[in-house]
Amino acid sequence: MRTQVAIIGAGPAGLTLGRLLETAGIDAVIIEQRSADYVLGRIRAGVLEQSSVDLLRRMGVNQRMDAEGIVHDGVELSFDGDMLRIDFNELIGRRVMVYGQTEVTRDLMDARIASGAKSIYEASDVQIHDFAGETPRVSFTKDGQTHQINCDFVAGCDGFHGVSRASVPDQAISVFERVYPFGWLGVLVDQPPVAEELIYAHHERGFALCSMRSHSRSRYYVQVGATEKAQDWSDEMFWDELRARLNPDIAERLKTGPSIEKSIAPLRSFVAEPLRFGRLFLTGDAAHIVPPTGAKGLNMAIHDVTELATALNEFYGERSKAGIDAYSGKVLENTWRTERFSWWMTQLLHTFPDSGDFGRRIQRADFDYLGASRIAQQSLAENYTGFRP
Repeated sequence: MRTQVAIIGAGPAGLTLGRLLETAGIDAVIIEQRSADYVLGRIRAGVLEQSSVDLLRRMGVNQRMDAEGIVHDGVELSFDGDMLRIDFNELIGRRVMVYGQTEVTRDLMDARIASGAKSIYEASDVQIHDFAGETPRVSFTKDGQTHQINCDFVAGCDGFHGVSRASVPDQAISVFERVYPFGWLGVLVDQPPVAEELIYAHHERGFALCSMRSHSRSRYYVQVGATEKAQDWSDEMFWDELRARLNPDIAERLKTGPSIEKSIAPLRSFVAEPLRFGRLFLTGDAAHIVPPTGAKGLNMAIHDVTELATALNEFYGERSKAGIDAYSGKVLENTWRTERFSWWMTQLLHTFPDSGDFGRRIQRADFDYLGASRIAQQSLAENYTGFRP
């Protein structure tokens, strides 16, 4: 098999890149280790920056998003019950949209099926060959048969544990990582959200987040220790802990019920450098991980593949290598800027085992400064909605 671009991974990064290349007339094949149903079964958050919303509209995959997505003008922060609303629209004239990553993936998958573009699911033993030269290839096993795709470029969109970054020699790549000493215990429940916008809460017992998937389905989180197990938390234990960390008026409004999904997500910050290795490019979670505190993971992936699609379009349309040569530097600039913001949100809102009373006083001072300074609020709003210089 021959294609121009082999895309490893059929998550939102790979599917977005595939759609962008398809609309530019560039042939691409997506190779995915898991089944389509498995990919759609992964429950992920979904807060879309305005630029991500605009891109999905330009790609023509916005019908359900515009009908079901929930536009938010701001977020609420809480510190030991004291509330502070950050009004994005009033501060900088931008908004975000709550629309689940699973739904974004479904929309992109449906569009690819409708167009007839090729995707290969349940491909095992995926391997990337000869990407240092000009004739890379991807091999895999499907239905007991070995297959090979010859291509011009390989896009690694297969996540943190995927084969793409693992294919790079250790001496050719540097990694920067911080693993946090806690995780988020999340519960999905079929109840209306407790508030119209997201609530990020700091409490001496730990962080909490009130989020949503729709007007009738809510997602709630509490900070737990890194070694905690979801099965050790009953629904009643979770709701009691969440109420204890929220403003009393909000806790009183909380509607609870049996969880339909419960899991713990570890938190880490991770960046790989560089992001281009000959004809192989890393994108999304294969390139970087951010704590979910700033709602950035999906948006970073969309930004990465937009840059890559632009570079590849330039290569095929103008016979210029300038875009692919600049890809790593441009994406890493945005990556570190976004890592900084997610780190700052995490530092402000979580309790750390070694911070002590001094650390909490610093966090309180940071919260009070944010409440007193319009410029600080504008900075948060700018970064949360997607800063692009």
